[in-house]
Amino acid sequence: MTENENAVEYVIGPDGQRLTKADLPPTDTKRWVIRRKAEVVAAVRGGLITLEEALEIYGISEEEYHTWSRAIERFGIQGLRTTRLQKYRNKL
Repeated sequence: MTENENAVEYVIGPDGQRLTKADLPPTDTKRWVIRRKAEVVAAVRGGLITLEEALEIYGISEEEYHTWSRAIERFGIQGLRTTRLQKYRNKL
């Protein structure tokens, strides 16, 4: 039995709707819009996937994931906008 076999079936996503593994961004995602970033963070926080799975599946660094997570905690999902990064960078 693997660590994640007892994971939840769904979590509540950033839009308030159920988010399942099937709803997660494609593994070959190149364009990380705020919704996709927020979905990955919600999936990890809710136990849908582990942090290690997210890093491997999406090819992101642990630092990048934690930056997304901190941005959401401090500024909501709007903090994930790359056009706002300069505004928030010093506060992360």
